[in-house]
Amino acid sequence: MEGLLEEASHLIEEQPDSEVLDAGIIGGAQKVEHYEIAGYGTARTYAELLGEEEAAALLQTTLDEEHATDEKLTALALASVNLAAADNETAGGAEKSDNQEASVARAAKSRTQANGSKKRAA
Repeated sequence: MEGLLEEASHLIEEQPDSEVLDAGIIGGAQKVEHYEIAGYGTARTYAELLGEEEAAALLQTTLDEEHATDEKLTALALASVNLAAADNETAGGAEKSDNQEASVARAAKSRTQANGSKKRAA
């Protein structure tokens, strides 16, 4: 989790355009959601194996909420934020710095990873 926060700090330090920053923040938030999904899924499975049905049900409820949040972030990114970041990068042409180009690339990679995770989860 500390590594995820450090990644976000690096992105903010690069001072990308607001659209790129938004895309990066969404990608970072999805990484946190995926981390939480893995943790709650594991805990729920252990609870099931131990016969702790009430705990398993509560963990499943939380797991469902984490999946729903991830889906909302994916929808937001796909509907506008990642497109705005990519459009902003294209419109700026040679005036954009290497750091901003790297930020857009990371945002696009996050979108691709999120789509892959969503398909695998379904």
